[in-house]
Amino acid sequence: MPAFFSRFSTVLRLYADRLKAFSLNARLYLLSVVISGAAMGVFRLLFNFYVLALGYDEALLGTLIALSSLSALLSALPMGYLVDRLGHKPALLLGSGLSGLAVVAMVLFPSVGVFVSMNLLLGLAQSLSGVTMGPFLMENSGEKERTYLFSFTSGLQTVSGFIGNWVGGYLPTWLGAWRGVAPTSATAYALALGAIVAAAALGLLPLLFLRPLHLSRAERSLFAPLTYLGRQFNTIGKLILPTFLTSIGAGLIMPFMNVFYRQVHHQPDPVIGTLFAWGSLAMGVGLLIAPPLADRWGKVPLVVVTQLLSIPFLALMGFAPWFPLSAAAYYIRLTLMNMGLPVYQAFVMERVEPGARGTVASLVSMANNFGWAFSPTVSGWLQVRYGFGPAFLGTLVLYSLAVFCYWYYFWRPQPGSAALPATSATFQRPAHLNK
Repeated sequence: MPAFFSRFSTVLRLYADRLKAFSLNARLYLLSVVISGAAMGVFRLLFNFYVLALGYDEALLGTLIALSSLSALLSALPMGYLVDRLGHKPALLLGSGLSGLAVVAMVLFPSVGVFVSMNLLLGLAQSLSGVTMGPFLMENSGEKERTYLFSFTSGLQTVSGFIGNWVGGYLPTWLGAWRGVAPTSATAYALALGAIVAAAALGLLPLLFLRPLHLSRAERSLFAPLTYLGRQFNTIGKLILPTFLTSIGAGLIMPFMNVFYRQVHHQPDPVIGTLFAWGSLAMGVGLLIAPPLADRWGKVPLVVVTQLLSIPFLALMGFAPWFPLSAAAYYIRLTLMNMGLPVYQAFVMERVEPGARGTVASLVSMANNFGWAFSPTVSGWLQVRYGFGPAFLGTLVLYSLAVFCYWYYFWRPQPGSAALPATSATFQRPAHLNK
């Protein structure tokens, strides 16, 4: 036992040292992440219920999710290229602002046409914010604290999502009682979604104080990203393929988890909100402990082991006959599957030249959104006809293939060839962080 406490104390001191190394830009970004993450936690929980309460079905939900992801998919490459040319601060501000605008429009003008157009806009906004995050974190961190910053960012997103999901589970009840309507009515859900827009606007304030990073003229070259892609086409393809497979599997089932627990396990909104909230907290804890494990095992081994262990719990989550068993599996799977994702994102960014990071991040975003653009439509069709079973089976197969790709490309011994290193970083600490 004393040895355990000694090791735990050492890890805490190491973590504190890495957190102190975060730059001012990184700290401002993390503050924005906390505020906007809580608001988006409410949105993700309640939007599906809002659409269903208006009288629409799961098929429309699948279409809306697909359209949002399709918009993010199609816009990712030009958005990443634009970020490489113009900079991160304007992209982060514009992405956050457009997301808030889309939510406001869907609350004020609820109709199929508005839902379709605003989900397209939401996908564009998420694409812009998403392709900016990785390069921004990479360029505002050094090798010493980089893995910690990537994981801490994701951890704060999920912990703030815990608050958003928990509050979101009760917001329709509170606001519905205030207006004298049922908590499952469209009015109650609209009020709850409208309330988060004001909170999301606060997330813009820290971004206003970011200090822009100016790349060299060569790194800003119009053709720098394209030249890099041409030289490194095979390597980039290997880096992206596991994300592509995971996205197809995730799109089959993850957007519908709230509907799954309502229809299959017959749980009310507060229970589902609490489940998602504690799930976000569990995932956040996993993300926060990932960096020391990556230091000890290596980035890719951590990804392979944790995602492989998550697969049996995904099966248990989808096919367990009792809600408590499914909920327990949900927590474990969520933690294991996601704790290595920011570590892998750092792994990818370390292997990209500064002038092409936005473009490569956009390709990763495209891979991530491809499955979410098409899988929800397929899943919605399957759910209407056959229930959730086929969707869960498809996700199990695709996740297994993704784990195999991580192992095959980046961890498997490859005699006679130089494999990509699993832990070392290619780029040194940016000069502007040494000031």
